[in-house]
Amino acid sequence: MTERTGKDQAGQAGRPGAVGGVPEDAMRRLAQLAPGEKGSLFTSDLTVNEFLLVREAGFRPLGLVLGSSVYHVGIQLGRWSKNQELTKLSQAMYHARELAMGRMEAEASALGADGIVGVRLDIEFKEFGSDIAEFIAVGTAVKADGADPGPGGSWRNNKGKPFTSDLSGQDFWTLIRAGYAPLDLVMGSCVYHVAHQRFAQVLNTAGRNVEIAEFTQALYDARELAMSRMQAEGQALEAEGIVAVQLRQHSHSWGAHTTEFFAIGTAVRPLRDDHVIDRPTMVLSLDA
Repeated sequence: MTERTGKDQAGQAGRPGAVGGVPEDAMRRLAQLAPGEKGSLFTSDLTVNEFLLVREAGFRPLGLVLGSSVYHVGIQLGRWSKNQELTKLSQAMYHARELAMGRMEAEASALGADGIVGVRLDIEFKEFGSDIAEFIAVGTAVKADGADPGPGGSWRNNKGKPFTSDLSGQDFWTLIRAGYAPLDLVMGSCVYHVAHQRFAQVLNTAGRNVEIAEFTQALYDARELAMSRMQAEGQALEAEGIVAVQLRQHSHSWGAHTTEFFAIGTAVRPLRDDHVIDRPTMVLSLDA
């Protein structure tokens, strides 16, 4: 997989008025938010509790930012009887998400944000083409408002980009209070073809409790590829670790024997040497 650096080099040429792949309408919407000015408006998809906890952590919401990429996912032929990664499809699924993430980050940069919290990545296959899908990245851009970024002096990651995180407002608050900061949403994708069983194999396992080793190995290998690619992104960011990792499995529209394994999590760095947070205290209601 390619490293997420420029993120949206493709798609900018030939688009008058687009900034980092972001259309003019989006730039006008962001300009209306006018962050930092007296009486400025912000938008956010955070819940009330999440919003208050993000503010408590020392960050001010600036606006809802999003990125979209409508992508034609092509086909790749695989051997009917062989376990194998479909590398072209893996790259397509990764690149489409990369484009959406890059445009979301470009909107955040236009607002002067330090990061994006509560990021969601969604895929929706469209009715106007069985192989056409929209990849959407949505989150709330935030600006540090009293929060200490630690020895580095900046909340941006080592690539100079706003941090991104899919943590909830509650988890984000806990992370900051515990002395850690998010770096980036890291991900890895693997589209894998699981071999079909031969007729003799089907007969051999009929009515028996037995492991189908070929299937086990295929799914194991596919998950490992997705996980290792996510970890490689974390290492490129010089992260201490990756939290809230999710390993998702999607068949999309490829049929039962072709599956995407998608690993995603938030890479983090330490803000200070100690990572102690206040212990919860018991509260007794006087109305009990």
